[in-house]
Amino acid sequence: MPRPVCLFTGQWADLSLEELCGLARGFGYDGLELACWGDHFEVRRALEEDDYCARKWELLQSYNLGSFALSNHLVGQAVCDRIDERHRAILPEAVWGDGDPEGVRRRAADEMIATGRAARRFFDAAPGPVRERLAAAGRTTVVGFTGSSIWPLLYSFPPNLPGQVEEGFADFGRRWTPILDAFAEVDVGFALEVHPTEIAFDVASTRRALAAVGEHPRFGFNFDPSHFAYQGVDYLGFLREFGERVFNVHVKDVWWSDAPTPIGVFGGHADFGADGRAWDFRSPGRGRVDFEGIVRLLNHAGYAGPLTVEWEDPMMDRAHGATEAARFVRALDFPRSDIAFDAAFSES
Repeated sequence: MPRPVCLFTGQWADLSLEELCGLARGFGYDGLELACWGDHFEVRRALEEDDYCARKWELLQSYNLGSFALSNHLVGQAVCDRIDERHRAILPEAVWGDGDPEGVRRRAADEMIATGRAARRFFDAAPGPVRERLAAAGRTTVVGFTGSSIWPLLYSFPPNLPGQVEEGFADFGRRWTPILDAFAEVDVGFALEVHPTEIAFDVASTRRALAAVGEHPRFGFNFDPSHFAYQGVDYLGFLREFGERVFNVHVKDVWWSDAPTPIGVFGGHADFGADGRAWDFRSPGRGRVDFEGIVRLLNHAGYAGPLTVEWEDPMMDRAHGATEAARFVRALDFPRSDIAFDAAFSES
């Protein structure tokens, strides 16, 4: 069964879901990974309105589209972050409240628990073919960020105090274990997009994050190679080590320079797309990520979920890019063989 080729709606939240459905079908996608902002998926309405989820499915199905994951990156970011005015711009008003940092973090945690429950209601209302695909994948998934109280300590100057980093991982464990327990109650998995600014952003920090939540069975990963490659992190090695915990996959490319550049890996406070950057996101197939190697390792890991384009390329029209990305991913994917290619040589 080929993996569905989907589009993440987060970068398209300026459009209504109905408008995006029409575009996505025309671009060549099988489904949408719905972001929990804009009108794409509203967590509280899904929990409070009896027909909300059914109406979402009616809309998706009217365009012959499915959905195989929900995403709530923005609220998840606030669970562990050091809260400041930047968060107000990305959070629902009810989560921001009076802006008191600890209150924001607690309300964000409650909203993530609500997201897991809303995901359960949404996918329980799915049509048969979608439920079959979810069964093949082995899980229902919410994708998102965790935030991190220790990301500002990354460079370690002034020098980090003894125990500060360890306390940051412990804080993550305290805040996210109850969320993961609540996800377990409704049979939903949480997939952290391993990413700079999160508690896990490379292989070493992923190991520590897993340990901090006691390797909770509902804690997995959204694998997006673009966030590893420009850091110099072995993204194929990540799949070899954590492949069984990859709950979702984002297909996004990145270009990086092997030569010195005026704007380094830290970004120089320059916008994406600025001339002279050491790296920048690219439409799939136009960067340097080894997607062939990724698909082969996903096959080794038995990953049967969607391949979802998170389209970001600062120098390309997004409709053009999303269209060519759908073709690229569809041509890239292939099933693992269930026979040995040389088996016929041993037949008598």
